[in-house]
Amino acid sequence: MSPLNDRADGAGHAAIAGADLSGTAGAVADLDRLILLGLSAHLHRHSRLGRSAAGLPAGPGQDPAHEADTIAGDLGAAPRHRWIAGHWLGALHEAGLVGRDAAGRFHDLHAPRRAELVTARTRMEAARLALGYPAELAELMLRSLRLLPSLLSDEVGVQALLYPDGEPATAEAVYRGNLISRYLNAAAAEVIRDLAGRSTRPLRILELGAGIGATTADLLPALAGRPVEFYLFTDLSPFFLDTARRRFDAGFLRYALLDIAHDLPRRPDELDLIVAATMAHNAPHVGRLLGRAAALLAPGGRVLLIETVREHPQSLTSMPFALSTHDGPPRRLDGRAGTTRTYLSREEWLSALEGGGLRVEVDLPRPADPLTALSQRLFVATR
Repeated sequence: MSPLNDRADGAGHAAIAGADLSGTAGAVADLDRLILLGLSAHLHRHSRLGRSAAGLPAGPGQDPAHEADTIAGDLGAAPRHRWIAGHWLGALHEAGLVGRDAAGRFHDLHAPRRAELVTARTRMEAARLALGYPAELAELMLRSLRLLPSLLSDEVGVQALLYPDGEPATAEAVYRGNLISRYLNAAAAEVIRDLAGRSTRPLRILELGAGIGATTADLLPALAGRPVEFYLFTDLSPFFLDTARRRFDAGFLRYALLDIAHDLPRRPDELDLIVAATMAHNAPHVGRLLGRAAALLAPGGRVLLIETVREHPQSLTSMPFALSTHDGPPRRLDGRAGTTRTYLSREEWLSALEGGGLRVEVDLPRPADPLTALSQRLFVATR
């Protein structure tokens, strides 16, 4: 990998200096387990998979198998959220908490004991501290479990989870206020500094799906005192653009509505950098998005991605609701077509970048880094 990979990694670890990473994998597993047990308990109470609720005999193999869509009906899921029940059951099956027969029907759901749930809740606090998660992020997980009936019925939207009382503190905790986000954002800022130091002209930067500006907030200081022609901050929501206008005051910032599923700027060979932090997976076809992005770059221009490469159970009670469309699951036309997968694997991202005519220069964290347990990565590729 390139010298830039080393410098970015060094900057990322400097941002979390002093953190004990030895328990990272165990902490991730504890948070995942909490959500899986919470989902199992909810399904057991509110669907025919609960043996005691249905009056069925206990014991392995004695529980009749049921279709995921039937379970979604038991849960009172709104039409556009019915797919989520199957998504959950798939995760529970992968964790060994529910059986699945050859026809894809589910049976023998694990019924968490009260002591098991109490233990998982107790371990959550130690886990969130080990991962540098602020209290708001832990509260998000617990609140999402409490609100499952209202979320499934579409009486409560995911925005109410991320922005309780209209405040951004919880969203900041998810996208910025934790160890892996601090590492990745600091590494990304080092990439910006390197690009600015090499450029022979004022920089032209486009950020896609910038959201609350959680990554933008760390990138802008890296541009201080550097010549920048424009930094175009885009999102498909006017709410985020208005929030960013109040939050940031750099004179080179510009703002625009943009939906990556339908359009990108149409001036090729113009941009020095395209930033997409935790959003490129939303594209129906990631390879096509990256190919269109590469065409916008000037020679030597870069794409900077921060991406999740594995869906952890701890996001199962929030992220799927954000992804639901009016018609149900998100539309996927790439390797995820026909599945409920949200993310690409690391290998799939590397292949998609190279397939778009981009040369990968940064791929972090390193394979042996304890931070890899969090399954979030920084990719930087050059045209």
